[in-house]
Amino acid sequence: MLLVITPVGDVRCLYDESLDLSSLGSVHILRGSHVEPDLFGQWFADMSPVGGPRLGPFPRRSDALSAEVAWLRDHWLAPSLSADSTALV
Repeated sequence: MLLVITPVGDVRCLYDESLDLSSLGSVHILRGSHVEPDLFGQWFADMSPVGGPRLGPFPRRSDALSAEVAWLRDHWLAPSLSADSTALV
């Protein structure tokens, strides 16, 4: 798990269960996306909860989940170290 610590001591990450985040202090978790199929069985990762695009279509859910994590890592986690600092699901 990649943890980004801001200059004011807030921690940002893409949530998973590899680390008990409560050991770092109070936890605030927000949804970063929605991965859902369409009527034709194609998968999309809707990144709108963090102001991002709709990724896809993907033939498999696992492909959409991989794209979701890559987008969050590249566009939400590392570049935005300035104002907002919250853990994200």
